[in-house]
Amino acid sequence: MSLLKPTAALRNVTDISPALLERLGTDAILLDVDNTLAPPSSHIPYEGVKEWIDLIKSKGIHIVICSNNYKKRVKPFADKLGLDCVSMSLKPFPFGFNRAKRKLREKPQSVLVVGDQIYTDILGANLAGMRSILLVPRSEEHGISVMIRRKMEVGVRKKIKLHNEGENNVS
Repeated sequence: MSLLKPTAALRNVTDISPALLERLGTDAILLDVDNTLAPPSSHIPYEGVKEWIDLIKSKGIHIVICSNNYKKRVKPFADKLGLDCVSMSLKPFPFGFNRAKRKLREKPQSVLVVGDQIYTDILGANLAGMRSILLVPRSEEHGISVMIRRKMEVGVRKKIKLHNEGENNVS
């Protein structure tokens, strides 16, 4: 399970505090889009996301959106939030994470990946040698591949929840 285990598990991206980022030694964050920053296919971020991004950037932490979606989906969304992006990341393979890391000129251990899927975001972060935060999906997705991955995640999520109880969700 270690390749599927996140560094931390939280409910929403806005629950990630500057103090937690400092404890994790984070200099940069790679963010997923769908079910992390906004509902699937939406160009409107969840409430509080823009303010959270502004707060994190004000602390000197760089943020890049790293998504498996096409550029026509990711780039306008990233532009709206004032962020750079890497589209067609091919997660869980580390290619997209490594492209983003090179843009940022950061070492893998100082980069934090944040997303809602174990078999793309968390597995990919671990393969790339990066820390990760797993979020709870906020919206239902209807794509067949996502539905299959969600079913596969059920048992893993239960173990993560049990592992993190009483540990402030950080391992």
